[in-house]
Amino acid sequence: MIDINKIPSPCYVLEEDLLRCNLALIKRVKDQAGVDIILAFKAFANWKAFPIIREYIPYSTASSVFEAQLAFEEMKTPAHTFSPAYTDENFPTFLKYSSHITFNSLSQFEHFYPQAKGKVSCGIRVNPEYSSVDTDLYNPCAPGSRLGVVADQIGKELPDGIEGLHFHTLCESNSFDLEKTLLKVEEKFGHLLPKVKWLNMGGGHLMTRKGYNVEHLILLLRSFKGKYPNLHLILEPGSAFLWQTGFLLSTVVDIVENKGIKTAILDVSFACHMPDCLEMPYKPAIRNATDEVEGKPTYRMGGNSCLSGDFVGSWSFDEELKIGDHIIFEDMIHYTTVKTTMFNGISHPAMAILHSNGDLEVHREFTYDDYKHRMA
Repeated sequence: MIDINKIPSPCYVLEEDLLRCNLALIKRVKDQAGVDIILAFKAFANWKAFPIIREYIPYSTASSVFEAQLAFEEMKTPAHTFSPAYTDENFPTFLKYSSHITFNSLSQFEHFYPQAKGKVSCGIRVNPEYSSVDTDLYNPCAPGSRLGVVADQIGKELPDGIEGLHFHTLCESNSFDLEKTLLKVEEKFGHLLPKVKWLNMGGGHLMTRKGYNVEHLILLLRSFKGKYPNLHLILEPGSAFLWQTGFLLSTVVDIVENKGIKTAILDVSFACHMPDCLEMPYKPAIRNATDEVEGKPTYRMGGNSCLSGDFVGSWSFDEELKIGDHIIFEDMIHYTTVKTTMFNGISHPAMAILHSNGDLEVHREFTYDDYKHRMA
């Protein structure tokens, strides 16, 4: 156990043992199902941890030139790339750092294929017009979605040069959601599946969550592969790699009260450091706290930005909070560090890895220069 008082506040702490546990499960699915499972940088791009990840999984997916270059430099392999739109200026860079490039529209494919031909494997993103995701913000198949080509736009044949199909319909979903999606994909695009080399099933496969039916996923993928032996199957989850692998440490710097509501003001910000809590929205778990219990000391957690809505609540504690107490937000590694901002000039939390031997490696702390240069 690490002494919490030895960790700088605020700080994201990735726990190596928990990460390795997730990676071992992901590799088992990969090996037993005979598919590739690759890391989506949009959920996690902390390259200091990539040497650990590469022991289990060698590939990653990118959606920008920065991510593609990071894949090439730090994962040591070219990226599987998808972007909603490429430009004449950035496409040569994508080509340099990618092995696969998926296009979001037929017009983009037609425009860039002459450059890509013979250099990368090209695919098209398809939209099966079905998703089990309830929150529209995270639903890539919501009516009017800008993501992917619907079946009516493709017709009976794919343009020459398209070697793969890519769909993404899930968000923190289970294997039965994938099963329903695959039925829709076959219904809409089944006539094309025997004609391509690979099928990328996108992200959202939360196979490391407690209760996820891993055996059903393996059987589902094996069955689908048996139906279409020509296909190389690819999954690109993000959250599954980092699910419950670390925490965000913060400190109470003040306690205020208004109309009977007590708010603990922290040295972190929901807007800057935990934006999904406001966007989804969702209420994170806090160590040694529970949902509101009548009669117990109860607090909102308030961020330290000037945004009025920079708070989430309420949590109950066994004892009254005091200035200087630590608040530990659980499961704060995926979709946090990649989304942090310096809105209001608020610094990013430090970043650390708690290694299996108990050593804490604080590999990045941020300074005024990081803010100043970001604004230049």
